[in-house]
Amino acid sequence: MARPRILDPHRAVALATPYLFLLPAIAVLAIAVFYPAVQAVYLSLTQYGYDLTEPPRWVGLANFRQLAGDRLFWKTLGQTFLYLLIVVPILTIAPLGLAILVNQRLAGVRWFRAAYYVPVVVSLVVAGIAWNWLYSENGLLNQGLQLLGLGSVPWLTSPRLALFSVMAVTIWKGLGYYMTIYLAGLQGIPKELYEAAAIDGSDGWRRHWDITIPLMRPYGVLVATISAISATKVFEEVYVMTQGGPRSSSKTVVYYLYERAFEDLELNYACTVGLVLFLLVLALSGVRLFFGRSPGAVGMD
Repeated sequence: MARPRILDPHRAVALATPYLFLLPAIAVLAIAVFYPAVQAVYLSLTQYGYDLTEPPRWVGLANFRQLAGDRLFWKTLGQTFLYLLIVVPILTIAPLGLAILVNQRLAGVRWFRAAYYVPVVVSLVVAGIAWNWLYSENGLLNQGLQLLGLGSVPWLTSPRLALFSVMAVTIWKGLGYYMTIYLAGLQGIPKELYEAAAIDGSDGWRRHWDITIPLMRPYGVLVATISAISATKVFEEVYVMTQGGPRSSSKTVVYYLYERAFEDLELNYACTVGLVLFLLVLALSGVRLFFGRSPGAVGMD
């Protein structure tokens, strides 16, 4: 009969040590992320009465049926997708051009890098207030248009322009951040590749088409995914600049969730909206997992 193997205590401690170091982080995630997520799923299947101090009653999928017929929710979801379709391509392409520009060996290029990154460190609330002033009827933008003989533009008070005006702030705020991601990738590309391309006749901007863009594809997927998730969860710009108006033309899903939870006190319905938003963000994250490559793989093919 074979004798049972006895695990060496020192080996057991060595195997358990990494997990012991992970325990504090797991505990924080469990308290701050996992438990609230499970609680939100439960609340989406229940309904509070008029008194929020009483336990909620089970209603099953009633909140989801209400959501399916909620025209305002579908309007905000459509506006969120419009946000994605406009903001994400710009924040995926424009920062790459900026990164190529500031990656050149030019005098004072570090100052240009700092200047492009300044909007990233500015608070969104401060940025929203500043852009509110720029967009106002007597703001800098309208004054410039008047000097050119053009009339004032209702940037934030027109249902057709309000959402696009908020998008401009999101783009302005994110350009520097995504530029640094691309810049890190550009500085990892071996110079020998550009030298070999120059020998083959690929020089100037064509070398970026032949060398830079193919090697930066994993970074592009990463930037597109991060910017898409950020655009899906946009809230501060809308809250500070338009409060979802005029006529709900600039509301996004997150702002609609905020209204239902903290203004209408419909916590269960807000959790239902939040669950749909979670599934949307999860789908966007899947793009990175299934179609992207690790940035570390750049230049390794």
